[in-house]
Amino acid sequence: MSEVIQRLLAAMNAHDLEAAAALFHESYKSVQPAHPARAFVGRRQMHANWAAMFAGIPDFHAEVISSADHGNTAWSEWTWAGTRSDGRPFDMRGVTIFEVEDGLITGGRLYMEELERENVGIAETVQSLAGRRPDQPARPVD
Repeated sequence: MSEVIQRLLAAMNAHDLEAAAALFHESYKSVQPAHPARAFVGRRQMHANWAAMFAGIPDFHAEVISSADHGNTAWSEWTWAGTRSDGRPFDMRGVTIFEVEDGLITGGRLYMEELERENVGIAETVQSLAGRRPDQPARPVD
């Protein structure tokens, strides 16, 4: 795991907003490809977003499941969990891809999604996506 991801994880788990924000370039560019309207630019917006997250999820906790670096790119699989201030569970899973220059995160592509609480199986999901249910695979012959 890269040093910047280790420091980000530690800052998030300590709810140290200033330490987390210090890891981001002032012109940080964030995109969420599955949610294009969520894009923003700037450390100040990152700071505002995470101030709200820490206030709204007082027991927020992050875990890095796996991480890999390639040049200036840090790929990490995360779990973010806690309890919202209204008592509802908070549980997100996904991947972040950060561009890092001179020890600062300059860009991020976030693929974080809330954990589904319904038991929607693969057949129902395929039907929802494609408009038809998948055929059942043949059972192996013994």
